[in-house]
Amino acid sequence: MTDRRVPAILRAHSLNSEALNMDRNFGDKRKRSDATGGRHRRWLASIALTVVAGLMFVPVLLAVHDFNFELDGNVVVDNVSPTPFDWVSIFDAAGTKVNPLPTGFSAAAFSRDFLTNPNGSFNTNDATTFATGSKDILAISGWQCNFDSNVNSKIDIVNAYAAAYKDPTSGDDVIYFALERNANTGDANVGFWFLQDAVGCNSNGGTGTFTGEHKDGDLLIVSAFTNGGTVSTIDVYRWDRPGNPAGNPGAINTTPVAHGVDCRSATTPAGDPACAAANTAAITVPWLTAAKTTGVGHSLPTAQFFEGGLNLTDSGLAGKCFNVFIGDTRSSQSLTATLFDYAEGTIGECTSTTTTQSSITGSTGITAAARVSVSDTATVTVNGVASFSGKVDFFLCGPSATIITVCADGAGVAAGSPTITASGQVSSSTMVVTSVGYYCWRAVFSGDSSIGVPGSRDNGTNECFQVTPLTAAVDTQAGTTPVDLGQAVSDTATLSGTAKQPGTDGATGSITINASAASQAAAGGTIEFTLLKNDCTTLASGTGTNPQSVTVSGDGSYGPVSFTPDAPGTYHWKAVYSGNAPNTIGNSHNTACDDADETVVVRQIPTEIRSKQNWIPNDTAEIKSTVGNLAAGGTVVFTLYESANCTGTVKYGPETKTLTGGAATEEVSTSNTGSGAGSFKITTEYGDANPASKGPFSWKVVYTPAAADTAHTGKQSSCASAASTESFTINYHNDAGPGTN
Repeated sequence: MTDRRVPAILRAHSLNSEALNMDRNFGDKRKRSDATGGRHRRWLASIALTVVAGLMFVPVLLAVHDFNFELDGNVVVDNVSPTPFDWVSIFDAAGTKVNPLPTGFSAAAFSRDFLTNPNGSFNTNDATTFATGSKDILAISGWQCNFDSNVNSKIDIVNAYAAAYKDPTSGDDVIYFALERNANTGDANVGFWFLQDAVGCNSNGGTGTFTGEHKDGDLLIVSAFTNGGTVSTIDVYRWDRPGNPAGNPGAINTTPVAHGVDCRSATTPAGDPACAAANTAAITVPWLTAAKTTGVGHSLPTAQFFEGGLNLTDSGLAGKCFNVFIGDTRSSQSLTATLFDYAEGTIGECTSTTTTQSSITGSTGITAAARVSVSDTATVTVNGVASFSGKVDFFLCGPSATIITVCADGAGVAAGSPTITASGQVSSSTMVVTSVGYYCWRAVFSGDSSIGVPGSRDNGTNECFQVTPLTAAVDTQAGTTPVDLGQAVSDTATLSGTAKQPGTDGATGSITINASAASQAAAGGTIEFTLLKNDCTTLASGTGTNPQSVTVSGDGSYGPVSFTPDAPGTYHWKAVYSGNAPNTIGNSHNTACDDADETVVVRQIPTEIRSKQNWIPNDTAEIKSTVGNLAAGGTVVFTLYESANCTGTVKYGPETKTLTGGAATEEVSTSNTGSGAGSFKITTEYGDANPASKGPFSWKVVYTPAAADTAHTGKQSSCASAASTESFTINYHNDAGPGTN
C-alpha cells in the first residue's frame, strides 16, 4: 500500500466519494489481515481529519495495494511509513541487487540494455531486439532476436528490472516490474513476460532463435501509457499448457486473468490486483540510464519510466516460479502486436538448495561379516513456492583405493529416488557395502519444471566417507620342545579378526552394493611359517620345506607344519599372514623372535657307555736240557682246552713251534691274534651280570725232540689235576652303563 500526498488541485475530487472509493479498494484486504485493515482504518481516519481541518493535501490510496512497495512513478522512497521500499531499496547505484534484500523480497534482477561509446556517450547498437514475425501468441520457438544498429528511441529499452515479494502479513505473492525507455515521443505500449523456463536468445550479430519453452502458467502483462505519464490500462494474460505435455506448446489464453489501471487513480475498483504507473515529471535514478534528450546519465524525462505490480495470490496465479522476465516495447496492447525491443533478466523467483548428510562421516571400520549399512539424507529447501512435485535421486560412488572427493555426474549406483512435494528431508535407500575403500554420495533434486522450480544437488566432500579394513591377528604355538637331533619340530597358527571378501552379486559396475551374504567368501590368503636359527635371520637347514605356506579360509587354526633341522641348537618359528585385500590386512607374529612359545630346542644325541672285555690267550713254554744243548728241529705243540684238565673242546691250536737248538734252554710262544683262521678270543657280553667269569681253560704243551736228537727226551705239561695243570678262569666286571659325562 502506498500513501501519497498530492497537490491541492486534486481536491476537486469529492473527498467523501474519494474516501468511499479507497475504503472499497481495501475492504477485502481488511478481511485477510487485521493489522493491514487496522492500518487502512487509521488512514481513513486521517482523511476525515484532513477534511475537517481543511488542509492543502489529501491522502490518495494506491493500487497493488497495501504492501510495502511504492508504485508511484519514481524509484525513490517518498514515504518511509507505511511504504518503506522502492526500487532504490532493491538495487544499488550500479544496478546490483542489494544483499540482503528487504524483508519479504525473495528475488530480483536488473537488466541493462544499452551500450556506450568509449567516450561514455550513447551507442545505438542493440543485440536484444525482436526480429520481424515474433508474436506473443507464438510458442517461444517462434520468437527470434536481432542485432540492430539503430533502434527507434521511442521503443528502445535502456533498463528493465523486476522483483518478487511475499507480504509477511497476508502471505500474498506479488511481482513488481519496471523499465526505462530512451524517448517519450508519443504514447507507449509495453509488456512483461514472466517465464518459468530458462528462455533466452543470442543473435550473434544476426538473427537468432529463442531457446526454452512456455510452461503452463507463464504470464504476459501488457500496458499502455501516454507521453504525459498516465497509465490507461493493464491486462494480464496466462499461457495455458495444462500438464506441460511434450510436443504440445500450449497457447495464450486471450481472456485476461487480471486487469488494472493507473496505480494513482482514485477510481481503481475494489480488490484490483494489478496496477502500473509512469513518471509524470522528470525523475532521477541512481544507476546509469540513457535519455535521447539528456544523454547517458541519471535523468529520465516524463513518461520514460514505467513500473507496475501484480498480486499473484489475488489473481489466482500464484504457485509458479517466474525465473526469467522479458520486458518489451510493442506496437499496441494487442496480443498480435508487433514486438520491438526487449530486455531480459533472470529474476530467479524460485530457488532450491539441496544439502545432504551421509550416515557415515569420516570413516568406519568394516565388520567381520563385511556388511556395512550406509544411507544418505537430503534436505531440500525450495524458496518461492510452498508445494511442488519432484524427486531426489541418490547415487553412491566407490569403492576407490585412493581418496575421492566427489561422486561425479553420471557415476555411481542408484540408491533410491524418493518423491518430495514440499521443503524437507528425504532419505536414500539403505545400501550395504561389502568392500572397504573410499565412497561418496551424490543427491540430485530434480526440481519441478512444470512450475519453474530449478533443480539442485549436493555432491561435496561432506558426502564422502571411508570404510576401513580389519587387521587380522596371528597367534602361534610351537610343538614339543626340546627334541633330539633328527626329530621334527612343528608350529600351529591361530588366525582371528579377518573380514569376509566383497560380495560377488548385487549391483554391477564400479561398486558391488547389496550383495548377498552367501556370495561373500571367507578371507583368503596364506600363512607362511618360517623356522629361523637362533640369530633370527638365518633359515634353518634340514629336511622339509622352509619356509612353507598354508592356505587360509577365514578365522581358525592352521597347521601344524613341521621341519627337521640338521643340527642341534635353538630355533625360532615366525608366522606371517598375507591378508586378503581389500577387506583384511595381514599381520605377522614373532618377527623379533622374542616369543618363548615359538622357541624350540634341538638337542645333541645323548650317549651311553658300557663295557665288555676280551682276552687273547697266548702261552709260552721253556724247554731246558739238563746236559748239553738242545738240538735243532725239536717241536713244541700248544693246545688250549675249554676245561681245567686238558680235555674237552679245543679252543685254540694245536699250534706247533720248532726249536732252533744250539742252547741248553729255549723259549717258544704261541701267536694267537684273536682274529683270523684258527685264532681264539675270550669275549664277555654287555649283559653279563657282575661279577662274572669265563672258564676254566687249560693249556696242554707237548715237547718232541727232533728225530735225530736221541740225546733228549720228550715232555708235556701236566694235565693231571686242576692243581697241577696250566689252567685259568677269568673273573671280571663289565661297566653296564650308561656311564657319566
